[in-house]
Amino acid sequence: MLIRYGYEMTFEVSQATPMICLLSVHSERSADIRRESFGTTPDVPVTSYFDMFGNVCRRFVVPPEGLTLMADGVIKDSGLPDAVVPDAPEAPVAQLPDECLVYLLGSRYCETDRLSQFAWDMFGGTRPGWARVQAICDFVHGHLEFGYKHARATRTAFDAFSERVGVCRDFAHLALTLTRCMNIPARYVNGYLGDIGIPPEPFPMDFSAWFEAYLGGRWYTFDARHNTPRIGRIVLARGRDATDIPLVHSFGQHTLKTFKVWTDVAESVNG
Repeated sequence: MLIRYGYEMTFEVSQATPMICLLSVHSERSADIRRESFGTTPDVPVTSYFDMFGNVCRRFVVPPEGLTLMADGVIKDSGLPDAVVPDAPEAPVAQLPDECLVYLLGSRYCETDRLSQFAWDMFGGTRPGWARVQAICDFVHGHLEFGYKHARATRTAFDAFSERVGVCRDFAHLALTLTRCMNIPARYVNGYLGDIGIPPEPFPMDFSAWFEAYLGGRWYTFDARHNTPRIGRIVLARGRDATDIPLVHSFGQHTLKTFKVWTDVAESVNG
């Protein structure tokens, strides 16, 4: 299967404003990319680097007249839904790889200290491993009401738990926080997720957020918002929570004037 993906964003600023974006397809999928372009209007110098989590970051300065970012590409995908492995076990904390330990800790949007008692009361009796993480997803899926009108950049996992509303990032933050509370490493992910293999959803296309849990010696995808295996995820970035991997971070005030995202099945490399 071929999937076309891309975006167009226009920013307005009052003065030259440095910016970082994490909008490149993750390097683990480099071999799958069949075509990709990136550009800015007007043309400005852009440099790239890898952050501490291995994500591709682009640096540039938005000029006073504003800037449009554009990307368009085609990637080869297996066409298979997210893996479901009901017998994937938990690992005791003492046996976890060193690099997993940071994903057990609380972070800016994931207050493990405030949700730990609830998590153990609610999920301590569930079967360890896959079933426990799925039970968490089932709970969050039913506990929160999804709606773009509920979006708020400052909402934490505990806020979402208390307010019972949110967007995809809030579903991911709450679910991964509860997962960490159960001593299962969990990390935040954002990327493309089109309406492939399902009826089109009645919302404008946007980037999506989900999480990954470490079970059976590897990372598996979980999505508390949709709570069903999906086809065609394209990872952009991973981190502890949304603080680590904002789609765009500006060092100054800006206004987002246009925002378009696309991700659909492509008939050919030319889209």
